[in-house]
Amino acid sequence: MKTIELAIEESVLAEVDLATRALEMTREDFVRTALERALRQQEIIALEQKHSRGYIKQPQTPEEVAEWEAEQVWGEP
Repeated sequence: MKTIELAIEESVLAEVDLATRALEMTREDFVRTALERALRQQEIIALEQKHSRGYIKQPQTPEEVAEWEAEQVWGEP
């Protein structure tokens, strides 16, 4: 495990301290958890972008869209 030094605005640190007290966590655990979640979110965004590029390269045909039309819930009849 590596140790890092991080510069952070005092106002953000104050919010972190409030959150860590409320969650009964250390700053270290809070920051580690936040970074892990940010990395997972980045992976999700990358997959969504890849998915989007795939549809741009090969859009759905009207037949493919129609196949799922009946599955849509458009609200109360």
